[in-house]
Amino acid sequence: MARTFVIGDIHGALRALEQVLERVKLKADDQLIFLGDYVDGWSQSAQVIDYLMQLEKQYHCTFIKGNHDAWCESWLMGGYPDQTWQFNGGRETVASYDGYSQSQKNSHIIFFNRMKDYVIDAENRLFIHAGFTSMHGPAMERYDTSYHWDRTLWEMAITMDKRIKKDSKLFPKRLLVFNEIFIGHTPTINYDVDIPMNGCNVWNVDTGAAFYGKLTAMDIDTKKFWQSDPVQQLYPNEKGRNR
Repeated sequence: MARTFVIGDIHGALRALEQVLERVKLKADDQLIFLGDYVDGWSQSAQVIDYLMQLEKQYHCTFIKGNHDAWCESWLMGGYPDQTWQFNGGRETVASYDGYSQSQKNSHIIFFNRMKDYVIDAENRLFIHAGFTSMHGPAMERYDTSYHWDRTLWEMAITMDKRIKKDSKLFPKRLLVFNEIFIGHTPTINYDVDIPMNGCNVWNVDTGAAFYGKLTAMDIDTKKFWQSDPVQQLYPNEKGRNR
């Protein structure tokens, strides 16, 4: 039976990505949904993109765009390297492209350009990097930057009073639009947790791979998950996004 996995934020950690997919033991008909932030942090951002481009030749893959991907895409397309981006892993990403030809960079631009802002599957499950603010769902979002940056959806879900029932007028309408929502963007290690977290119908799969956490792949049906070793152990001579 085909399985579908969501994979959390990678942040240039190719070794962690290879390790966690090896532990999943992928089958030919498995599907992979990547929740964004492939770059910025560890030293192999460009190489992660190379790997993902090859991976989709073997498996059915969906690539969601994260805020760090949008930064990198802008730079690759000739934009000025944003100072905030550089401080938050962009310098390492730029360095990872040393030796890449313009043709190779162009193939990456095409890859970034075709990433999805979000995906909704046949079971009315939403896959998005960060969140959305419209009570009617992401299709009605006024500012598309919310797809890459919003944290209010997760903050609302994780702090919801469980005594409030779904049929109550107090229950947030954003949490009624989809059966389940899968996100990254906000590391669970912010809450001293290095495994996926659940709030209401929202699942957060960013388990802090950019910092001292692990990279996670989770089966969206069973909620069973696999993880890499702590990423810092895989890159012992680097800091990632730890400052």
